[in-house]
Amino acid sequence: MNVVVVESPAKAKTINKYLGSDYVVLASYGHVRDLPPKDGSVRPDDDFAMSWDVDAKSSKRLSDIAEAVKKADRLILATDPDREGEAISWHVLEVLQKKKVLKDAQVQRVVFNAITKSAVTEAMKAPRDLDMELVEAYLARRALDYLVGFTLSPVLWRKLPGSRSAGRVQSVALRLVVDRELEIERFQTQEYWSVEADVAAGGDPFVARMVKHQGKRLTKFDLGDAAAAEAAKSAVMAASFTVASVEKKPGKRAPAPPFTTSTLQQEAARKLGFSAQRTMQAAQKLYEGVDIGGETVGLITYMRTDGVQAAPEAIEEARQVIGGVYGRDYVPEQPRLYRTKAKNAQEAHEAIRPTSLTRNPGSLRLEGDLGRLYELVWKRMIASQMESARIERTTIELDSADGQTGLRATGQVIQFDGYLAVYEEGRDDPDDEESGRLPQVAQGAQARVAAARAAQHFTEPPPRYSEASLVKKMEELGIGRPSTYASVLTVLRDRAYVRMEKNRFVPEDKGRLVTAFLEQFFRRYVEYDFTAALEEKLDLVSAGELDWKVLLRDFWRDFHAAVGEISELRVTHVLDALNDSLGPHIFPDKGDGADPRACPTCGTGRLSLKTGKFGAFIGCSNYPECRYTRPIAQPDGEEADAASGDRELGTDPETGLVVYLKSGRFGPYVQLGEGDKPKRSSLPKTWSPAAMDLDKGLRLLRLPREVGEHPEDGQMILAGLGRYGPFVQHNGAYANLESIDEVFEVGLNRAVALLAEKKAGGKGRRGEAAALKELGAHPADGAPVRILSGRYGPYIKHGATNANIPRGSDPQEITLEQALALIAEREAKGGGKKPAKKAPAKAKAKAEKPAAAAKAAAPKKAAAPKKAPAKKAPAKKAAATKAPTS
Repeated sequence: MNVVVVESPAKAKTINKYLGSDYVVLASYGHVRDLPPKDGSVRPDDDFAMSWDVDAKSSKRLSDIAEAVKKADRLILATDPDREGEAISWHVLEVLQKKKVLKDAQVQRVVFNAITKSAVTEAMKAPRDLDMELVEAYLARRALDYLVGFTLSPVLWRKLPGSRSAGRVQSVALRLVVDRELEIERFQTQEYWSVEADVAAGGDPFVARMVKHQGKRLTKFDLGDAAAAEAAKSAVMAASFTVASVEKKPGKRAPAPPFTTSTLQQEAARKLGFSAQRTMQAAQKLYEGVDIGGETVGLITYMRTDGVQAAPEAIEEARQVIGGVYGRDYVPEQPRLYRTKAKNAQEAHEAIRPTSLTRNPGSLRLEGDLGRLYELVWKRMIASQMESARIERTTIELDSADGQTGLRATGQVIQFDGYLAVYEEGRDDPDDEESGRLPQVAQGAQARVAAARAAQHFTEPPPRYSEASLVKKMEELGIGRPSTYASVLTVLRDRAYVRMEKNRFVPEDKGRLVTAFLEQFFRRYVEYDFTAALEEKLDLVSAGELDWKVLLRDFWRDFHAAVGEISELRVTHVLDALNDSLGPHIFPDKGDGADPRACPTCGTGRLSLKTGKFGAFIGCSNYPECRYTRPIAQPDGEEADAASGDRELGTDPETGLVVYLKSGRFGPYVQLGEGDKPKRSSLPKTWSPAAMDLDKGLRLLRLPREVGEHPEDGQMILAGLGRYGPFVQHNGAYANLESIDEVFEVGLNRAVALLAEKKAGGKGRRGEAAALKELGAHPADGAPVRILSGRYGPYIKHGATNANIPRGSDPQEITLEQALALIAEREAKGGGKKPAKKAPAKAKAKAEKPAAAAKAAAPKKAAAPKKAPAKKAPAKKAAATKAPTS
């Protein structure tokens, strides 16, 4: 008997069908061991010895594999064909050797790039030994990530309370986002003007722009204001023009190569709006196999790769499909062969491509994300082997009679679309490349200007990173590996170091603080070049050119010394350094010559960063005499002036106490009087501190408001503002209100109706929120598809189905097509209430009732003596063992 070990049960099921009854295929369910998240899992003083733990689920699966191996003649390790796959095979083999179950069984390693019958059976004919160089590269990477995380993160927690962790790759990716934000903040906008004219030269009119003025070629900023632009416009209108030259240049545009992991993530983000994580989840399913006509078939090759080459048989198949579908004109004379340009690329694996190009996307009818991603992969592979697009670029130069003024018109025409008939690579930030056909004009012809226009422009800062452009930048710099990008970006969002605005990364203050801390005290380890050089060394280990423990020793020697130095610093020294580093951001110059760090409350204190239980904030140096605090981020303009310090709003006529507007570490709030526990209320997000007055302050402080007695039981209905927004409440039941203003205006009838609607909607469910966006009608039933705001974020609603919007996506950018795909995916997983499924559910419930009754009637066992409760570990120690993510 032959025992085959793969990662996933879906993969195991498919491969078992291919191999037949002589094989037993079992799944490890990914990694079976990991370093326990505590100190001492990697021991530098013991030559970097590593301790591995097996969790309960993995232990059961390993036991099943061990039982099967006892009866086997051969153990075949068939995990994924990359460094992680090699590591999983090594872990499985290590455990089986410790269990002493291998005996005389032969151990072999096989790899295949696609889960198809031919690929799997061919791989079985070419077994090899475990590649220990790949395993050692994995061990080095895992040790580095652990040592950085478990050494640096506790320092971060002690010096900057509220920070989560610092990872080897994660911290450098965060620095990219923060550095781009600093570029944007430092950017000085510059005004410039352009002049264009509507011109005719014996044929159809066309648009030409001014390129010469007063005999001088114009540069971008030569027309710096309206007066200069108007003078140039007048010169154009006054001149007589002749066509000086007409130049036509043929050009070609070649297709992009097939996808790598990185380029797939980039294009899926641009074209489909997918996050890197969502892309990889869909790609994993396409690789492991989809049911087609009763048979599970892997539809794409392995999706973690940085190779751009394709197998010869795949290239030949692509050329045949192109000729059959698009015609022989679209097939180039010679096949296109690609080589990667990325740093640290490993050419061992093929590009991501369909396992068979005869399976076109329309014939498969895949649903949701799988269908859209497969179509992207199929088109990219087909396009990569197609003929270039042929383009003609035309430039028309026009000169005035006196030679002082010049105009230019440019355009391009696609004469043969070539690969563009199938696919065109997306761009993160499209340029202003002019296109369009220009009319036929003759050199020397007279040209007439019908109209001229002057347009004002302003230079723009570099754009924030999108998922696509950040992944591209990380790959260009050689930071991390493409297979880890999805998890790195997810960690940045989950740790609240960044947020997404219009699908772009914006650093949070917490993220800026961590980056500033690391740049001040561990600068070498967040340098782009250092991180890339470390990746190159890891690749040398995998190539067998560098000993992995030599790499670790060299790294640990310097890193451990740097950590020791910063550990001796007092928190005040750290905060002083961060005050200087972040000064322009947290203490912006108001432009009036005043000290931006002067305390607005006491006038004599100096503002600086402080740390507390919930993280960093701005406080006064005269504490506790002066208790001024504010969040790190500060609003601009009038908002900043109003929120910059405490102020009195007036006196409450009922109590005679002063009502204050204050700014705390969690934002602005109103307070009644002074003392140990004065009554307070936070300002709603929609209320501006600058617009606060005594009336508004008192209205907030008097919440919850009594609306009236409920007609059914006489109990009071209250209206208030809670953690999840404005509400009405009666006898423990809550219903949402649309706005904060309604808290002060809602009447008894409206409140009773809202509570009744909530009750009819189901116990424990929140009332339906106002729609953020109406997407249109569902094509199947005509019911509306809407985006609503829920307790845990925006979601898509259609009938009884609620589908989550992927983390990081902008709800306003979601289209009806994307929403339908997410709804279909949710329903496929059992989400929503489908009428056809109601009857079986009831029947099942009825069937379960007797069993439940019998269980309740069964005599209870005598209770065992109670054990003494286990002592809890100290909170600080628990925090210190938190697993950071690289």
